[in-house]
Amino acid sequence: MKLIIGNKNYSSWSLRAWLAARAGGFTFEEIRIPLFIPGSREHILSHSPSGKVPCLIDHGFVVWDSLAIGEYLAEKNPQLWPAEVTARAVARAVSAEMHSGFAHLREHMPMNIRKDYTGKGHTPEVDAEIARVAAIWNDCRARFGKDGPYLFGRFSIADAAFAPVCYRFKTYGVKPEGAAAEYLTTMLANPHMREWETAALAETESIASEDLYG
Repeated sequence: MKLIIGNKNYSSWSLRAWLAARAGGFTFEEIRIPLFIPGSREHILSHSPSGKVPCLIDHGFVVWDSLAIGEYLAEKNPQLWPAEVTARAVARAVSAEMHSGFAHLREHMPMNIRKDYTGKGHTPEVDAEIARVAAIWNDCRARFGKDGPYLFGRFSIADAAFAPVCYRFKTYGVKPEGAAAEYLTTMLANPHMREWETAALAETESIASEDLYG
């Protein structure tokens, strides 16, 4: 199994797939391709038909898109989704909402682990999306989180989906309240998240379009 990813400091989509693979207990070769440099798209296209990361290759079978990768891995390890049918449906719903939504948050607060942009990036639209994220976290923890510290108790694809938002909140100094605050602390302390963060901090590439505030 191989997982093609981009820069760990910037590539939120790569983080989601990587976390799902790590949390699922899979052994895989990590192929990191720095983004937006000469030859990077051609290098990615040699692995991924979409020309984007992440991309999972399992014995020659190719899966691209972070949510599709998560679903594929969950077919092999069903514990990546909650066991109970209602919880699993909600986990899929919030993962899909994260996957397709929150455009303002993505635009004004891109993932950038190496920076401290406290107070930057706020607009009324961004603040509304931050409130929605916090509401999702508080609701999932209240309804489904009794068996562990993550959104649905044990770590799931839903947590992988929101992992880049956790780094965004840290970078931009966003402080949710209640159970959402505890969840953010839990995620930032997760061993796999710490491993990713350490690697991101060691990277030297800089993408000007992602360093929005200097």
